[in-house]
Amino acid sequence: MNLSFNDAELEVVRLAAGREGMSPAAWAGRQVMAVAQHVLVPVSRDAGDVLRELVQARVHLRETVTALRALTAADPPVAGLPESAATVLAQALGAVARVDEATAAVTRERRPRS
Repeated sequence: MNLSFNDAELEVVRLAAGREGMSPAAWAGRQVMAVAQHVLVPVSRDAGDVLRELVQARVHLRETVTALRALTAADPPVAGLPESAATVLAQALGAVARVDEATAAVTRERRPRS
């Protein structure tokens, strides 16, 4: 089988192979076999962008939850904190759980399958 790449594509293959200490031909062959055997499912760059955004959102939500917990657990309570803080905390925890689930789903699609 012959593979052909333009200069930019070949450079991407060379860099990827170099990261794994392989020749470009060996690296490309391994990737082709992984896709053919459904061990690796290729996804678009957009899916990678979505995953990065989910990870960033997850970090921000966890920081928000930590701050909310600190406010609701303060002794004495933070002056002027509405009684609905527990509701806001529950909503934030729900959002974190949903982002966690979405992140895991996208990650499973990108991860090599064994």
